[in-house]
Amino acid sequence: MNVYDVIRRPLITEKGHAKREAENTLCFEVHPEANKIEIKQAVETVFRVKVAEVRTSVYTGKLRRRGRFSGYASDWKKAYVRLQAGQKVPEYADI
Repeated sequence: MNVYDVIRRPLITEKGHAKREAENTLCFEVHPEANKIEIKQAVETVFRVKVAEVRTSVYTGKLRRRGRFSGYASDWKKAYVRLQAGQKVPEYADI
């Protein structure tokens, strides 16, 4: 799996912004089959920072309705990546 396949997109939310400021932690949507080691290597390669810890959580897709038609959104995986002390947060997260 390519490093750009592992990290799908950064998640920029209020909770993520608070974690970035307080705990030096970044939030990403990642490939559902990616493990913590692959996520760590991908973040270190793409953003050129040192990673201290990776935590992941899996979210199941919610039921979505459009009139009489219904279906489920895709399942997805979220990763919280904590950077080592002294590492600068990448530019994408500056709001």
